[in-house]
Amino acid sequence: MRAAAAGCRACDLWECGTQTVFGEGSQSSELMLVGEQPGDKEDLAGRPFVGPAGRILDEALKEAGIDRSTVYITNAVKHFKWEARGKRRLHKRPDSREIAACRPWLDREIELVQPKVVVCLGATACQALLGRTFKVTKQRGELFPQPAGHVITATVHPSSILRARDPAAREAEMKAFTEDLRLVERQLRAFSA
Repeated sequence: MRAAAAGCRACDLWECGTQTVFGEGSQSSELMLVGEQPGDKEDLAGRPFVGPAGRILDEALKEAGIDRSTVYITNAVKHFKWEARGKRRLHKRPDSREIAACRPWLDREIELVQPKVVVCLGATACQALLGRTFKVTKQRGELFPQPAGHVITATVHPSSILRARDPAAREAEMKAFTEDLRLVERQLRAFSA
């Protein structure tokens, strides 16, 4: 599947991304994290969540008692959408057509991994899996049972913590994000009991 995704031309993003950034991690994981799209660092490395947002995610996972090596991590969109600002490539939000073009890849990842809990990180992942009317700010932390047997829940994308207005806001957002992941960890333990 990874090889097939590498040649995907379902939307125009393959033209600007360096490569397809497919999910990685434990293929028998009980937990799947779904972000928006690869960023600049991820696009260059070919791996999800290895840049600044990945460092925030790693820290929060550790604080929540979740070992990243036991998690499957992917994105709703598999190519980096960006715009040039001087020599920098800055993130540009994928549109609904691009999200829909990648949805079959995400559905197949969920089908193959068969996680018990899928956590949407940010609005794009939420809207890809829970619909366009889903609001992270209002429905954060709610559990949505799925016909396949897993539940989907949502929290913020770790990059939003990096954009917090000041150190106090950043600390508060990090605390809330970590608590969301602690709730996920408790949910996983409940499934195993």
